[in-house]
Amino acid sequence: MSLVKLLKPSICGPPRDIESGPLVAVAPSLSAAKLGVSKMKKAGAAIGSRLLRPIKAMEDPTVSLRNDYPAISGRNLHQMSTMDNSANIVWHKCSVEKLDRQQLLKQKGCVIWITGLSGSGKSTVACALSQGLHMRGKLTYILDGDNVRHGLNRDLSFKAEDRAENIRRIAEVAKLFADAGIICIASLISPYRKDRDACRALFPEGDFIEVYMDVPLHVCENRDPKGLYKLARAGKIKSFTGVDDPYEPPLKCEIVLQQKGGDCVSPGEMAETVISYLEEKGYLQA
Repeated sequence: MSLVKLLKPSICGPPRDIESGPLVAVAPSLSAAKLGVSKMKKAGAAIGSRLLRPIKAMEDPTVSLRNDYPAISGRNLHQMSTMDNSANIVWHKCSVEKLDRQQLLKQKGCVIWITGLSGSGKSTVACALSQGLHMRGKLTYILDGDNVRHGLNRDLSFKAEDRAENIRRIAEVAKLFADAGIICIASLISPYRKDRDACRALFPEGDFIEVYMDVPLHVCENRDPKGLYKLARAGKIKSFTGVDDPYEPPLKCEIVLQQKGGDCVSPGEMAETVISYLEEKGYLQA
């Protein structure tokens, strides 16, 4: 009787042990009659050791697994990069790039950053803009400030540092959408100029289009669609933009959408203003 049975062949290469990698095949030439009990134990141990021994990986001259192993362990992951908290990372280019995706979609990727006070109509205009572009056969995606806080940014508060991180994350996601050739519409208060300027710096020239909802505080507060101004005035919400926290209007934005007092400009009309700008700048064609 053969001590070691033949390993079953694999259609994807040599048999593998999940934890240890590829297994070394062993010829079943040993028998109980020839070895005796003690020799069988020794042979079994040796065979087991050989079966569990992974085949040595081919070494990449640019990477030393032996030297880098401590760096890629969980506790030393911060050593892996020279950028922020990562180390030794290299951007991997792909043959399909932004230009190819834009040609496929017949449009140019960019971000339309809609900023303004709560109640100024940012989300409403964003939806009208998305609908208007969709009707023209253009692919868009909205990153709404409140919506993103339900998932990606649910761990962030409304303290100044968390607001800055909220905006940074949304900008990075918007950058990915724009790189995919999509017209990304980001709609959030983003009250501080320095944070919006930091977002702009992430994008190629012209791909960050800042839209300012220029609506007076008293108009926004009279609307108060979410009841937030009432809560802020009652002291139930702290650091609320426009009440006890400042809003810094853009100084050099691409588009200003105004609504003063008795003016009644519909969200659709405002959206058409933005669409006209996109057409003029060539974003609606590849």
